[in-house]
Amino acid sequence: MTIEEGAADILAGAEGVLVFASETDLPDGFDEVDTLVVSEEDGDVSLPLDFDRYEDRVRYGVEGALENGLLEEGEEILCVDSVFDSEPDTFSRFKVTESVRSGLYSLFMDSKAEPSVIRDVVELSIELGKKGQKGKPIGALFVVGDAGNVMDKSRELSYNPFEKSHVHVGDPIVNVMLKEFSRLDGAFVISDSGKIVSAYRYLEADGEGIDIPRGLGTRHMAAASITRDTNAVSVVLSESDRMVRVFRGGELELELDPEEY
Repeated sequence: MTIEEGAADILAGAEGVLVFASETDLPDGFDEVDTLVVSEEDGDVSLPLDFDRYEDRVRYGVEGALENGLLEEGEEILCVDSVFDSEPDTFSRFKVTESVRSGLYSLFMDSKAEPSVIRDVVELSIELGKKGQKGKPIGALFVVGDAGNVMDKSRELSYNPFEKSHVHVGDPIVNVMLKEFSRLDGAFVISDSGKIVSAYRYLEADGEGIDIPRGLGTRHMAAASITRDTNAVSVVLSESDRMVRVFRGGELELELDPEEY
């Protein structure tokens, strides 16, 4: 049976179709259901990154459609992609629920730093949260974007190993270094483009007026404060509960459990 012949069965119960390639021609029968194109460019829903994995395209495509009011909670949709060829070859059902709203889509789309840099720092923090340092929980603070202002509002705690380097977050070798340095005090400062500007920075931002959830300590207060006073985003790995928290504009933007990411 061809896809055209099985269109009715494939679409049964679906309230919409998300197509993850703007050049994909849908088979006959699919035009009977509302269709949204999800792509990095020229789509009804914009993807912040060129995701390699189909699962990531679906994850952020659905969240983007929900954030833009193009889908509603409770709807069941069909996701279509051309993973192996130029023709549609991958179909999956997706139930839109509140859990889709991770907050990462808007963080990628609206932050001053490049989306790929935000992703790399979040994923590094999640990996540290899962593995720790030699099996023991660790805490870490990464301040991403608006590096000049962040440096002006912080001071050295120790020698900066990245002072004369041109290394970028996301490089696998560099990430090994970051994991080693993360066990020491201070924040990492990372530029909008991903250059690691400094380690071991003490953030001098004033915490007055900052309201963070009860139980969070000075690392989280500093993370929130620096994002109020600059255009940076702070990503914090908590040593106590291993949660990854992201602050922007002086407020807690989202929380991620590394074990569920």
